[in-house]
Amino acid sequence: MIPEIEKASIKEIKAFQAEKLKEVIAYVTSNSPYYRRLFRQYKILPSDINSLEDLVRIPVTTKEQLQNNNDAFLCVPKSKIIDFVTTSGTLGDPVILGQTDKDLDRLAHNEAISLTCSGVTENDILQMTTTMDRRFMAGLAYFMGVRKLGAGIIRVGAGIPELQWDTITKFKPSYLIVVPSFLLKLIQYAETHGIDVNASGVKGAICIGESLRNQDFSLNVLAQKIKEKWNIELYSTYASTEMSTAFAECSEQQGGHHHPELIIAEILDEDNQPVANGQEGELTITTLGVEAMPLLRFKTGDIVVAHTSPCACGRNTMRLGPVVGRKKQMIKYKGTTLYPPAMDNLLNDFEEVEGYVFEIYHNEIGTDEILIKIASSSADPKLMQAIKDHFRSKLRVSPNIEICPNEEIQKLRMSKLGRKPISVIDKRQ
Repeated sequence: MIPEIEKASIKEIKAFQAEKLKEVIAYVTSNSPYYRRLFRQYKILPSDINSLEDLVRIPVTTKEQLQNNNDAFLCVPKSKIIDFVTTSGTLGDPVILGQTDKDLDRLAHNEAISLTCSGVTENDILQMTTTMDRRFMAGLAYFMGVRKLGAGIIRVGAGIPELQWDTITKFKPSYLIVVPSFLLKLIQYAETHGIDVNASGVKGAICIGESLRNQDFSLNVLAQKIKEKWNIELYSTYASTEMSTAFAECSEQQGGHHHPELIIAEILDEDNQPVANGQEGELTITTLGVEAMPLLRFKTGDIVVAHTSPCACGRNTMRLGPVVGRKKQMIKYKGTTLYPPAMDNLLNDFEEVEGYVFEIYHNEIGTDEILIKIASSSADPKLMQAIKDHFRSKLRVSPNIEICPNEEIQKLRMSKLGRKPISVIDKRQ
């Protein structure tokens, strides 16, 4: 189920995307109140946009613009909306997105080719440990993608290790769809209850929501901890509700592959210009084939690096490396620029740390401060000092640390919508 365009040459992919771009420009010009207004304001004609390089003529679309003009992005009457979803609201108020019947077919196609990219076939059974309700697009996408692929799926939902293991024992799934840190909870439950994880029949995990790799694609600490106990393949995926598209790892596990028929991806600097090859920048996307709410040059807020060398899997598509961090969660701390994923990786080095959240706030002189709230059964001052020393050696700074009850940490980690755990609470204005 590999689309031919993913095996085409870079030149052919660019030409293909240029034609798709012209189609979406014509579509939003006719149907999007927001983009019609934008084009009039900036005197942009559809005939002005003929190549991917011409994209820079179009102003970027920000999360705030999407929030403040939500309905103006709709290109169809609300009577044509089949499914309503919302973003997770990690960096602000959730955005409402509608999907038509055609959009749902596109979403299923996206997930089917993404799962195929990670080696899933029609002969596999997948156990979904993420929610399908609460207006969560990812759960719906997984279900429909597995169905389109012709594989089997078991909708268990989030949490409850006992139920997950009962299901694994009964149905023998070959893959789990899972937040990586939850795999540690499954391992812990298995060890406590005499379950041999490596005799379970699970051969891989399609991972959502947390990074598995360092920037050089080596396994990070979280992934190493999983692999030490459970010899399964771990596949990273990256997606967002606004994109309606996923970047999924292939067998080479060297970044998430781009689907050229579904999305145009740019990596932009602070001036909204493309960065040089191999440089960090903000992922900015233009959706292709979306009927209800297509987006042009939407800034995702995620800082990434694109990799363009050919992949050994046979695809020639661009690959996204692990997310370096969220632009709005960038911290300037004592002269050092930090992103929360770097701190995640350091805390995962400590077995005694059972859970944590980062609180970011401004101090009395207006500069960034970090407080790490940690759940640990050990209140040994040596642990606190070891964590501080570890941060100082790796990141050159030592944040404030506070030991809290595990219940408090778990409560803080649950988002308002309860769809996926959060590790950062940003109190900066």
